Amino acid sequence: MSQIKIGVINVSDRASAGIYEDIPGKAVVETLKEYLVSEFETVYKVIPDEQELIAESLIYMADVENCCLIVTTGGTGPAKRDVTPEATESVCEKILPGFGELMRMESLKYVPTAILSRQTAGIRGKSLIINLPGKPKAIRQCLDAVFPAVPYCIDLIEGPYLICNQNVIKEFRPKG
Repeated sequence: MSQIKIGVINVSDRASAGIYEDIPGKAVVETLKEYLVSEFETVYKVIPDEQELIAESLIYMADVENCCLIVTTGGTGPAKRDVTPEATESVCEKILPGFGELMRMESLKYVPTAILSRQTAGIRGKSLIINLPGKPKAIRQCLDAVFPAVPYCIDLIEGPYLICNQNVIKEFRPKG
């Protein structure tokens, strides 16, 4: 069985400069540890909101580290420096708009400003890349909404077989 690697990138000018603690990235890792029974290694980065650096980090995690899943936090709003979706779209062969649509629908249950969020998802090689917002509570809400589809998506792109903790989250795979 191949080693499962999951990339986590916190995109934050202030966290990368040490001004803020890296809470969003740690929240993703803790959530994934709750979700997955499969053992995995985390490839982790905290970087500033720089489109080229985000793209380079995504490429590195997908092509060199062979992460089956790469999750970003932050940089998905309308502010000038929010460029995570642009970086993601620039490195993906396929965009999966349903992820962003579902995450926004879920977030709208809690805050009307969810319509400002631009998170997306896509495929690069054998890697699924998902952009999440930067707030830990929103991260969990969005991951809870989309994660049931993640293991099957990774199956379809010939990644490793992920097994979820059924007491926490139930993955969906078609019968047969």
